[in-house]
Amino acid sequence: MQAKLLLEDGTLFTGKSFGSVKKAVGEVVFNTGITGYQEVLSDPSYCGQIITMTYPLIGNYGISRDDFEAVRPYIHGFVVRQHEEVPSNWRAEYTVDSLLKEYEVPGISEIDTRMLTRKLRHFGTMRGIIATGDHSVEELMEQVKASSLLSDQVARVSTKSIFSSPGNKERIVLVDFGSKSGILRELNKRDCDVIVVPHDTTADQIRRLKPDGILLSNGPGDPKNVPQAVTMIQDLLGEFPIFGICLGHQLFALACGADTEKLKFGHRGGNHPVKELFSNRCYITSQNHGYTVKEGSVNNTPLEVTHINNNDKTVEGLKHKHVPAFSVQYHPEAAPGPFDSSYLFDDFINMIRRAKTENPQIPRQAKIAAMKGDLQNA
Repeated sequence: MQAKLLLEDGTLFTGKSFGSVKKAVGEVVFNTGITGYQEVLSDPSYCGQIITMTYPLIGNYGISRDDFEAVRPYIHGFVVRQHEEVPSNWRAEYTVDSLLKEYEVPGISEIDTRMLTRKLRHFGTMRGIIATGDHSVEELMEQVKASSLLSDQVARVSTKSIFSSPGNKERIVLVDFGSKSGILRELNKRDCDVIVVPHDTTADQIRRLKPDGILLSNGPGDPKNVPQAVTMIQDLLGEFPIFGICLGHQLFALACGADTEKLKFGHRGGNHPVKELFSNRCYITSQNHGYTVKEGSVNNTPLEVTHINNNDKTVEGLKHKHVPAFSVQYHPEAAPGPFDSSYLFDDFINMIRRAKTENPQIPRQAKIAAMKGDLQNA
């Protein structure tokens, strides 16, 4: 069946349909990863977007139960040069086509993805529509013009209730703005007692969970669309050690007085070079974000830049100068080949332990005795 991809500037691509037979509007973006298409498809940070894969062959190793980053895809469309219908991999349990059909996501193949990517790089990401069947260009353009980009993606992808992943060591509250499963896996590897909470959990609700540290997860969209999270971070900053990843990094920056802005075409792929300023070491990182922290806005805040992107020099890491809190723009849990950046989880745990040593807590028994004395004196 024929499929069309129409961009808001009028550019039309005609190709072959796969996945769900439907129409879907979204922000058209591109990902430069050579492998990892299943992780891309299931990353909640892509909520509301139509993903273009720059690598020409997609689907050749199928879909595996063990490689999901979320329970389901939240993308609005999938664009590839060549879609392989019959995967060759002993781990494959089903195909990209069947996954997209199951979750009603349309796909289009047999188009010039190189041309599409170059257009997005030159003009920036833009709205688009994928449609299968016989639809006129005029009809599709009306729908594109009538559409607007989502602003509630975090609410769509975040957990709706609190749940725990028990461990025997530090208790970490993971604030889920669209968290990838890899973050939870990294914490579980370190035997952390993890409690995952919704994106709109308040500071007081987090305090009642008695965490040793707080991890702000990745997620989709504009960080300024999640103002309640900024307020929560401001309330807890300095009270608990904090580590932010991707959207969590941007929210941490906003909470400390810095500003964010939209990138022209974003960073999406598994090969982005990031320099750690302290050591001058370069890390190859996995990234997926369309917004960045404005470097100049950091100057009058209690933050310092710790990492920069070696391609465009944008801010990739921040650290608070006075309290135990830091963040990175990239995904240390993703391991796009090397596992270089997983040390950041160890840094987070060590930061928690140092904070406990430097600020010892009053024993629970003493607190209970003091409360009992207060009640008797009243």
